[in-house]
Amino acid sequence: MARFVFSLEGVLKQRRHLEQDRQRALAEVQQEMVRLENEVRQINQWILQAMEELRRNRLVGPIDVSFLAGQRRHIESMRRRGTIVVQKMALVNRRLEEARASLLEAAKARKSIEKLREKQLERWQAEQRRKEDAQADEIGTQLAYRR
Repeated sequence: MARFVFSLEGVLKQRRHLEQDRQRALAEVQQEMVRLENEVRQINQWILQAMEELRRNRLVGPIDVSFLAGQRRHIESMRRRGTIVVQKMALVNRRLEEARASLLEAAKARKSIEKLREKQLERWQAEQRRKEDAQADEIGTQLAYRR
């Protein structure tokens, strides 16, 4: 029995490999984004906790102005840190969009070769059926001729 051989199998394999590389690259950027999102959440939580602690414990009785000033500086530094992380997130978001576009491009390239493979396989199968039919007709003709 004849076997189908796709002449561009190497190209298809390379395109699949490229697509997997792009998927990995996208996953890495997504992980970085998740890490930054978690960092922003953690910073916001720290700020809320510091403000709540200040309200609960430090605004009753004698007020320590130096402590309040230190606490305020700490909260402001956390806000600045949060702003920096949000700016990093914007940059990572751009990289994320680029990685998605790159993956989409790689997937399209792979799919175009797969479509070509499918069409060639269909043509090959049709040719095989045609040959089998012709062979069956020939056998039938020979049997009819012998009778």
